[in-house]
Amino acid sequence: MIDPAYVRLMARYNRWQNRNLYEAAETLDAAARRLDRGAFFRSIHGTLSHLAWADAGWLHRFDGTPKPAGVIPDSADAHPDWEALKATRAALDVAILDWAGRVTRDWLDEDMRWRSSSGRDMAAPRGPTVVHFFNHQTHHRGQVHAMLTAAGAKPGDTDLVLMPTEA
Repeated sequence: MIDPAYVRLMARYNRWQNRNLYEAAETLDAAARRLDRGAFFRSIHGTLSHLAWADAGWLHRFDGTPKPAGVIPDSADAHPDWEALKATRAALDVAILDWAGRVTRDWLDEDMRWRSSSGRDMAAPRGPTVVHFFNHQTHHRGQVHAMLTAAGAKPGDTDLVLMPTEA
């Protein structure tokens, strides 16, 4: 289905786009970042907090990193401090790149089992699960992009083909 090169490409894209959105979000004040804009996780800050929480959860499943506390409904509040959220995001992006650099074809072809944040026992092939991981990021970053644009911020390019080689 996918190969290690795809995983590394998407890890680079993840970091590039997170930098893009966080830089745009920095142009807003805290009240604008926290304003309920009708998204599932309410605000720009809440959606970015959820995304950091979820990425940490997937990295825990994929690479044995520490498991984040809480459950999905609480994830919008998992990182209440903006500066700490930014630092967490940057560290997660480095960890995702590190993990992606170690992914092998054999690892992708194996099945995985985990307990969901809602307590359900899950099993799925790793390849589609990794695709879900990156798709989940893109989905919520799209929501954040729309909220930022509506708030008057100006995020940069999002097209994968425009990603700088050093991203």
